[in-house]
Amino acid sequence: MIASTCRAAILAASVSLLGAGAVSAQELQYWVYSDFAQGDALKLQEQFISEFETANPGVKIVISGRGDDDLTSGQVAGAASGTVPDVFMNGLAVGAQLVDVGALANIYPEWMAMPQEFRDQFDADAIKSCSPKPETMYCIPYTGFGEIMYRNLTVLEAAGIDTKTPPATWKEWYDQMVKVKASGKFAVPDQTQVFNSVASMYAIQGDKAKWGIDFASKKTLIEQEPMARTLQMFIDMAPLQSGTSRNDQATKDLFITNQLAFHVVGPWVNPSYEQAAKESGLKYDYVLVPGGTAGDHGGIKSYEIVGVAPGPNKAIAWKFAAYITEKKQMARWAKLLSRYNANAAAMKDPDVAALPLIEKSVEAVKYAVDVMPPYFAGTVPNCYRTAMTDMASAAADGQYKAEDGAKELIANLNECLQK
Repeated sequence: MIASTCRAAILAASVSLLGAGAVSAQELQYWVYSDFAQGDALKLQEQFISEFETANPGVKIVISGRGDDDLTSGQVAGAASGTVPDVFMNGLAVGAQLVDVGALANIYPEWMAMPQEFRDQFDADAIKSCSPKPETMYCIPYTGFGEIMYRNLTVLEAAGIDTKTPPATWKEWYDQMVKVKASGKFAVPDQTQVFNSVASMYAIQGDKAKWGIDFASKKTLIEQEPMARTLQMFIDMAPLQSGTSRNDQATKDLFITNQLAFHVVGPWVNPSYEQAAKESGLKYDYVLVPGGTAGDHGGIKSYEIVGVAPGPNKAIAWKFAAYITEKKQMARWAKLLSRYNANAAAMKDPDVAALPLIEKSVEAVKYAVDVMPPYFAGTVPNCYRTAMTDMASAAADGQYKAEDGAKELIANLNECLQK
């Protein structure tokens, strides 16, 4: 009953924006990730659009799918030329850049004008990610992820590992990696090649509260001792890894062909592994990433966002953004994709909560660290990410001891932020 009242309020408010008997078309440009603009995902997006247009005569939503880089470059260019899309998706990590160029409107007044039951639907921490200071909100958190660890059960069993109980700590996981390597297989991808995998490993042994940047002082929050522990993990894993990154197709191929034991990544690779299980008999599961101590877990988390552009269409664009992120729509979206999202009420829908991948993702998010916090406080320069991966690789290659590498890395990160 509450959800129905909430949806009715959203749609009724939307109609009032146009005025009774409005006849002139009000066209909204709606940019989404390319994956969401094809196949069954597109059909469901078109259903959301149709529902909104029916409730709002005179509104026309034009959906356009874009790749990650094209979304950002198009939104930045659109802000400069006054043609930014009215409603769009992107990632939290580029939010500060979009604010700097004027692509994102402050939607705090519109958010606070919504019914309390609507605002209570969302994960509180996710909302904080969109709200860098009082009376400021730049996005609605949308789909997201908490990292999980995929395990190739065939590889593990051949190495003599009991797969009934997942490794609870870094030490237990590392001991299993050593056994896998001794059996002639690869334990993990090269976790130093991609910033997100470096962040993921830091979440295991580092200080999670210090993973971030103080943009006021232009200094990293990372401290030497936790980073030294992280670099030591890269050193220890060096002889056990595959040479491929977490994002390479080759990594998935190694996993599917029973040459790789572990793959720490988000839920988006599961469809490939699920298909391989059906077609080639792949035996796998997914568990939480082990932590430094029992009861804790590693891994990263982040969200895609829905943003609204400033300008004459802001009011109706906000209402459309609110509609597509409301519980009913997000529950349908979650069931279709089996993907976690920031509408916590949708995650509790019985049909959604029963999905194994979502159940595991909801649990993973509780422990994971944000990829590049704090969001919207400042743009993370490329040199920051590069310094991180360069030092992780250098330590793994034996060029630095963990303590020395950590000290130099922190100096490099601070130098990067001062530029």
